Amino acid sequence: MGEPRVAKLNRRDFIRGAIGLGLWGGSSLWLAGCGATPKTASVPGFFPLYLRQIITADAANSRVVQWQLTGETDGQILEYRLKGREEILSAPALNETFTDDGATNYQYTATLTDLTPSSVYEYRVRDGEVFSPWHDLSTPDNGEFSCLIFPDSQSSDYHDWRELAQKAAARHGEASFFVNMGDIVDNGEDKGQWRAWLDAVEGIIDRMPFVPVMGNHETYDENWKVRLPVAYLNYFHAPDNDSEVFARYYYSFDYGAVHFVVLNTQWEETEEFSPGLKEAQIAWLREDVRQSKTPWKIALLHKDVLQYRIHNRPERLEGISDIGEVFMPLFDELNFDIVFTAHLHTYRDRGHIYNFRRDTQGALYILTGVAGNVRYPGLWVDHALDEKVAPQPETDNYLTLTASPEKLTVVCYLPDGSEIDRAEVFRKEVDSLG
Repeated sequence: MGEPRVAKLNRRDFIRGAIGLGLWGGSSLWLAGCGATPKTASVPGFFPLYLRQIITADAANSRVVQWQLTGETDGQILEYRLKGREEILSAPALNETFTDDGATNYQYTATLTDLTPSSVYEYRVRDGEVFSPWHDLSTPDNGEFSCLIFPDSQSSDYHDWRELAQKAAARHGEASFFVNMGDIVDNGEDKGQWRAWLDAVEGIIDRMPFVPVMGNHETYDENWKVRLPVAYLNYFHAPDNDSEVFARYYYSFDYGAVHFVVLNTQWEETEEFSPGLKEAQIAWLREDVRQSKTPWKIALLHKDVLQYRIHNRPERLEGISDIGEVFMPLFDELNFDIVFTAHLHTYRDRGHIYNFRRDTQGALYILTGVAGNVRYPGLWVDHALDEKVAPQPETDNYLTLTASPEKLTVVCYLPDGSEIDRAEVFRKEVDSLG
């Protein structure tokens, strides 16, 4: 929490904002290249910033697309078509402008609900006769897919995060979507950090859907006091969970043969403002999984399920965390296959755990590591349930998940692409290779 924060407005933000306001020389060239007449003067702030796809509950048939503007306009429309086709469809964009950290975010959201599975589309933002470039959008079938999973990306600056994310996406071009396991930014109120994070995933988040997980740092204000996660909840229009109080706090979605459940571990941080998050999730989780028809179930949650001893802190004992006490019996009861966690900034493969013990009957538990530059070297004492630990001293890492109806494969990589761990799940049986 004492790390320095990124600057409020960097040169990249200034240039992109200037383009949107028609103040930068490249604006007319950009519009002309799209086949449109330059009209930035009549459509102030049109240039779409931070264009992003967000996962939906039914990813094969729908998608959410969000973006920011540098000004406000009433004419935003999302156009889309099957790639290679001439027929263009359109969806209205809702103005979801919000204010946080003293800044007004002119934000727009469009939801596409008539997509066809196993198809490649392209989409663009339109305002009158002004267009953005086309961007790719793909929908899955029920076959094999892979995705990228990034641990905590919180940083003092986001250069390491940018490099890791961009190289991982380039290295794994087959990835269909990407996950960030919470603590996306170091301070949830700081608009500069959100801009830095969004800039870092440019070229990734516009072409594949993002799966956000809320971490505790999303709930901090600039005085490091807890508050409601205003920016997180607005920036990422996550799937509905039928809760008025906790909309977008937790959710689920289907992708291929997998039912993903994104849980929220921040009930201590939000209890003062929105009590009852833990209880609401427990009831929701049972009903959500009961309705699922997919062969695989995977949980994504920020805080870890195990408690670690800390060097030079003999009073802190090894065991199960309060998060584990709540969720691990539910994962046993509901037959989850993999549980991914984060928060501790270290990679650990625990193998399978059931009833708080190592047992192949239970889910595979993976603590995903760290993707930003905030690290805790030498802090944790290895847990008895750890089967594989990242090389020390620890650096950034990322994971891939490959899923088919028959098998789940998790691989952990260092930033240079070298593999440090692999685990495969075959219907509750695992072959773990170190």
